[in-house]
Amino acid sequence: MSKQTYRICFCFKRRFRIKEAEIPSEIKDLFGNYSENGLMNVDHLYRFLKEVQGEEKLTHEEAEAVMESFLNEHKHLNIFHRKSLYIKEFFRYLLCDINAPLPYPPKVHQDMTCPLSHYFIYTGHNSYLTGNQISSDSSDRPIIDALKRGVRVIELDMWPNSTKDDVDIMHGGTLTSPVTLVKCLTAIKEHAFVASEYPVIITLEDHLTPELQAKVAEKISRTFGDILVCSTSDTMEEFPSPESLKKRVVVSTKHPKEYLEAKCSKVEDDGSVKSTEESAWGQEISDMDVKQNKICGESQEEDDHEDENHSLQQNSPTEYKEMIAIRAEKMKGGIKVWLRVNSQKAHRVSLNEEKLEAAVLTHATEIVRFNQMNLMRVYPKAMRIDSSNYNPIIGWMHGAQMVAFNMQGHGRSLWLMQGMFRANGGCGYVKKPDFLLKIGPNNEVFDPRKSLPVKKTLKVRVFMGEGWSLDFHRTHFDLFSPPDFYVKIGINGVPSDSTKKKTKTIDNNWAPVWNEEFEFPLTVPELALLRIEVHESDTDKDDFGGQTCLPVSELKPGIRAVPLHDEKGDKYRSVRLLMRFDFV
Repeated sequence: MSKQTYRICFCFKRRFRIKEAEIPSEIKDLFGNYSENGLMNVDHLYRFLKEVQGEEKLTHEEAEAVMESFLNEHKHLNIFHRKSLYIKEFFRYLLCDINAPLPYPPKVHQDMTCPLSHYFIYTGHNSYLTGNQISSDSSDRPIIDALKRGVRVIELDMWPNSTKDDVDIMHGGTLTSPVTLVKCLTAIKEHAFVASEYPVIITLEDHLTPELQAKVAEKISRTFGDILVCSTSDTMEEFPSPESLKKRVVVSTKHPKEYLEAKCSKVEDDGSVKSTEESAWGQEISDMDVKQNKICGESQEEDDHEDENHSLQQNSPTEYKEMIAIRAEKMKGGIKVWLRVNSQKAHRVSLNEEKLEAAVLTHATEIVRFNQMNLMRVYPKAMRIDSSNYNPIIGWMHGAQMVAFNMQGHGRSLWLMQGMFRANGGCGYVKKPDFLLKIGPNNEVFDPRKSLPVKKTLKVRVFMGEGWSLDFHRTHFDLFSPPDFYVKIGINGVPSDSTKKKTKTIDNNWAPVWNEEFEFPLTVPELALLRIEVHESDTDKDDFGGQTCLPVSELKPGIRAVPLHDEKGDKYRSVRLLMRFDFV
């Protein structure tokens, strides 16, 4: 047992014993039940995996493969010569990567042959920005980072360059610096299918003349070649499937709508926007407590541009129009008009988060019905100049496929987004629950406002955690003692399911044992996300110690090693929790 020394006021020293991770009593009992003479062989492991871990379809051969995989990865324990585990080795197995809370290794398992409108799609907003919305640099680097994380929808805002003879990507009307269109397109081509083979959709915001539109069409065609999906008709009755578009690139924008060259999007700043997600806790995620009068007076946003020069419309190049595979429509005439679903062509609409929140108060079921055939893109309101985000659940529970997020920051909303798209192998497409796609015998659809009975209850036990002493300096959390960790755990989903709870704080311990259990009744488990955070208690401001977010629909029962991530969503090398999940 090692010791750590902390210096206080240059005069005194405090010495603490550093304990090894303690095996919880429940784990000891389980090992006793699934071992003989202190050894767990393949037969014992097979029974444990089926009876405790819920691996009902597991074969004996697969259990043997699990044993061999663990033994091969832990040859330093001098156990490679036998096919059995002592209790300490069984404990290490429970904490290893192959005992993950989600299917491992990650793989696509959902039906990918349905129309695009049947999936939630991992969607970025202003994908080229490196920081805030008004003064940060534009670059291809955020695009690359997003694609490596599995993001499938990249947004580019196209503007004439300073000499009006080429195209730049930038946030118009702000102090953001430009990046060339070609650089962004090249980044997309080179990294589009690094994390997923399913289609990348490029949404374009167009502020160009017909001459520059022709240049865009030529650059996109030359960059992507045969993998570019071209439009064949303006009247597509339903979208193609992700499966049919594997390794393809799709362009989505409005049919050419020209804007005055000097026209810019204005961004209001009332001085009240603060980067509240920068603290250890981050900003809590709001539910749908919406006041409709807040929707008035919004600054002009990306979908609010008017057609400025109708004569140019006729001169838009044919090759540009043919490049648009998913047609976006301008929302005209109010909610009732654009929600009409008797149109024979599938299309995409865009609206900001506040307009969606206002619309669902009076047209919730109509929006669900609209999104069964069409695509809806929801984007952050203009006031989020700090590149913060909103509650994505509101869009998902109404069937919106493209809930667009600023991917360059961090915070709880973004953690939910990352959690949702850990599902289905992390491919960037998650099949919508059946209830969002079905039409009942009386032509009814799912009503998000309706109170529902509890469908199942998730029981979560937090045993212990480890790894901070390996991934952090000994004074990272506290200058004068080992850290005092606690866990905050909760559900984000439909409002009736959303809740959060907290363990006790374990003082001065790098490998804390909490051994606490929580219950979460769920009415819509298909949309529930389990949010887990670890923090270190301080008198001033609690320090961040890791987080993860897991889709409940894919959560594996039993005792699982839950790896934690940093604020940006990158996985720590060693930090993890040992937890148990059961559904009743």
